[in-house]
Amino acid sequence: MRSSVSGLVLALLVLVVVLSTSSSSEAAVSCSDVVKDLRPCVTYLSSGSGKPPQDCCAGAKSLAAAASNSADRKSACDCIKSAAKSLTIKSDLAQALPSNCGINLPFAISPNTDCTKVN
Repeated sequence: MRSSVSGLVLALLVLVVVLSTSSSSEAAVSCSDVVKDLRPCVTYLSSGSGKPPQDCCAGAKSLAAAASNSADRKSACDCIKSAAKSLTIKSDLAQALPSNCGINLPFAISPNTDCTKVN
């Protein structure tokens, strides 16, 4: 009985520590921000060709600037990954979007991206 109470107390302490440290690294980039920024890219990524439209690149640049820390980049990655799963996009256009827009994203725009590895 005593060991189960000690285990519970330890588990609660760990939970408190995790919750208190995670709030300081919460992502400021929300999925609604990601959707707003990348909405102009949807048609291009689904059925386009060549270079992306200017408004698409403007949104991608806005997102890249907003995702200024690891938590923001992971959040953006999770949102993009989720959206990529629900849309039919051309993978070659999605992978080339950052370079075609002159930005650096530390992850691929793909439903298969492992966002836990994004820094």
